[in-house]
Amino acid sequence: MRIGRVLAALLAVPLAGLLPVGSAQADPDPDLTISQVVLDRTSVAVSGLNTYPINVTVKGGYSGEDTSVVLNVVLKRTGGTGPRDSIVSADLKLTAGTVQNGTWTGRLNVASTANGTFKVTGVMTGPYGAPDPGTPVDPTPYSGQTITVKGTNLPKITASVNPKVVPWDKPYSITWAVTNTATGKPYGTQIPIGLGVDTPCAEGGSPMYKTGTNGLITKSYTAYDGGAMNCAHIYADPYYIVGQWLFVAHPAIVSAVPSKTSAPVGTVVPVNGSVYRVGSCSVHLQRLYGASQWRTVSSASVRQSGRFTVNAQPSYQGLIPYRVYFPTCYNIAAGVSKTFYIRGT
Repeated sequence: MRIGRVLAALLAVPLAGLLPVGSAQADPDPDLTISQVVLDRTSVAVSGLNTYPINVTVKGGYSGEDTSVVLNVVLKRTGGTGPRDSIVSADLKLTAGTVQNGTWTGRLNVASTANGTFKVTGVMTGPYGAPDPGTPVDPTPYSGQTITVKGTNLPKITASVNPKVVPWDKPYSITWAVTNTATGKPYGTQIPIGLGVDTPCAEGGSPMYKTGTNGLITKSYTAYDGGAMNCAHIYADPYYIVGQWLFVAHPAIVSAVPSKTSAPVGTVVPVNGSVYRVGSCSVHLQRLYGASQWRTVSSASVRQSGRFTVNAQPSYQGLIPYRVYFPTCYNIAAGVSKTFYIRGT
């Protein structure tokens, strides 16, 4: 997979939950109507990895064929600061009336990372994050209550990859660390954590593990083509309290060959090359000035094929050293081609 193509996947990873609530997915479910949403709390205080359960009641109707439909209430941030921009209730089940005219109840598990104020903005048919089959629906809009969350001792996940730059098609390991942002120290307990690769990082379902009491867990990974995403999540029901995503770094493997090894001074000489498994990044043709100073004389974009063309132009008579420099791009570390020479005549 070309790295340029997977950038969109990284940027699309939701900061709000397993699915990007309110983003372009599908229209709201036409069979769902909502008449009332009630939360039994308007303010909560949550610390660390805990969650605070708020009772949620939804009144409405569903005219579709699924008589066991569950609902999820969505709240979006309206104030304050924190790593989350929305939260969502656990699956609410029908507890009174009929599906066509009934009452659904359940819990909203509020995490400390929801520090700030949140407002009920919609209700969607669930289960949240797990359409089977089909595409998730957008929430049916509903302007409801606002809650204030005082979050303290917020958790943070960091990652250390070994080796730091992973050779292509080689295994590697990641040490994930969970710390308390207020103290900079671990919480001192084993913490359930989801560690996934590729699809689970965007859609949920990462296998579960436990950290040590020091907040650390090291996991070994098999080699892949560089296009897969690694992630770690600490979950509430049904979203996550905190998460971390990354592509491991890979080395740039750059090759470049001039179309001519000699040319009259001032003549443009195309230099063709490639960057291994990379597209949509830039490369720079550099010429050696003096004993050690490389200066860029031409630039180009790497095509989706991984190929590129830059132009050299000998400026004096004699053997002129050139190289192609690839700056760090996405998760590909900076690299250079072998030095080659064009003789100006």
